[in-house]
Amino acid sequence: MTGTVTARGRDLAARVEAFVRGTVIGFEKDTRWDAHGPSDALVQELRGLAKAQGLLSPHILPDGNHLSHQDCALILRASGLSPLGPLAVNVAAPDEGNMFLLYKAASPEQKKRFLEPVTSGRTRSAFFMTEPAADNGAGSDPSMLKTTAVLDGNHWVINGRKAFITGLDGAGVGIVMAKTGEGATLFLVDLPAAGIRIERVLDTLDSASPGGHSVVALENLRVPADQMLGNSGDGFKLAQIRLAPARLTHCMRWHGAATRCQEIASNYAVKRQAFGKPLIDHEGVGFMLADNMIELKQAELMIDWCAGVLDTGAPGTTESSMTKVAVSEALFRIVDRCVQVMGGTGITGDTIVEKVFRELRAFRIYDGPTEVHKWSLAKKIKRELVPKTHT
Repeated sequence: MTGTVTARGRDLAARVEAFVRGTVIGFEKDTRWDAHGPSDALVQELRGLAKAQGLLSPHILPDGNHLSHQDCALILRASGLSPLGPLAVNVAAPDEGNMFLLYKAASPEQKKRFLEPVTSGRTRSAFFMTEPAADNGAGSDPSMLKTTAVLDGNHWVINGRKAFITGLDGAGVGIVMAKTGEGATLFLVDLPAAGIRIERVLDTLDSASPGGHSVVALENLRVPADQMLGNSGDGFKLAQIRLAPARLTHCMRWHGAATRCQEIASNYAVKRQAFGKPLIDHEGVGFMLADNMIELKQAELMIDWCAGVLDTGAPGTTESSMTKVAVSEALFRIVDRCVQVMGGTGITGDTIVEKVFRELRAFRIYDGPTEVHKWSLAKKIKRELVPKTHT
């Protein structure tokens, strides 16, 4: 790669990879990891180990800014070699996206209060946007936002319900989207907070996020006026600052996980004998691993292309949609093949492959389902190709 990849980025990526392979992978069987994700005790232990090696929040510069997206691609792919890796070095979702947004949009006072605790790894954060389908609220269509914020003196009073709020249970910082008279608006809140009640933590297919995914009631949540992020009505504009890069960082992390699964399946296929020869010598198996090799490289190139676009300062909305679709679908196919190559072993918890398979099935929905991104791209094609009516 060329462009904005730096020697610093390459060095950090190599160090992160060594740390994940040498230390983090050893925690994958830790009993402090259940169906709702790793415990905060496990996360903090891993972060302590990362900090001791100078690898906590490696993508953040001393002034709080991020490394280039292309440098981040190297680092986050390395972190993703274990589902625990991004948590250990503090580049996991939703924290990574929230850090990016807060650096770009928060005031100096807001950064000190809400950003610094997250970049330092002391606490986690949550982004409150999605609303329950039962309420016909905002999901893939954020314009359906129903949560409201009403000014009362020097406070905003927020009411509504949210769903699939990743990492809320145990988080210390929240970013809440609610509708004011001017439109969607973002508010910063300390967590836990009076007025925020977790109704339940959902039982989901994936289990790599500490705190899981919560359904939440916001009941007369009072937020001081100076904790509005940006201006009233800026919510969708600010969310776009976060969304395109965050989609891409998901691709980076899970590319690392799929790479690890390919390593495990390949080793299995070389060692396991069937019908008088190693599995890999059977074309039905060897060709699946060859297809994986091809698609991993294609996904890597797609990620790097989109990162390069973002590094020019362009919003990258179209490019990130294209990349999210291509990479999420490819990585799921790759890990599905790994499961198939490994047979019965592939569907057990004996290796990390089964867990990554479940995570990647969820990734095809998170940060915009494949179909929503394709619909958006189709609309762009129509806008550009259907001639305007001349009068």
